[in-house]
Amino acid sequence: VKYDVTPFAKQAIALCQTQRKIILEVWRESDLLVDITEHELVPTHEVLDDHAKRELLKRYRLKPGQLPRIQHKDPVARYYGMEKGQVVKITRNSETAGRYITYRICV
Repeated sequence: VKYDVTPFAKQAIALCQTQRKIILEVWRESDLLVDITEHELVPTHEVLDDHAKRELLKRYRLKPGQLPRIQHKDPVARYYGMEKGQVVKITRNSETAGRYITYRICV
């Protein structure tokens, strides 16, 4: 949208999300001008499926609350449509280690 969403439109979106189980995400036009995942400073993000999440937690003997967090309103989390409880694998380039992998849970 170019301008703010009207109150009537907000009600319609909320109604779709609650009664029809439809997930709608409203983006401002200015947010879509640049693909943030292609920016050189943004590391590679990969959303894990439920099986990979269970394997990760089992491998490192963790509970979901022990993982670092990423907000569901974070621009990259919004881009991938992450919901609360999903885990993302973040791969960063590192001068000393070559690459550094971390995992975050969406809250």
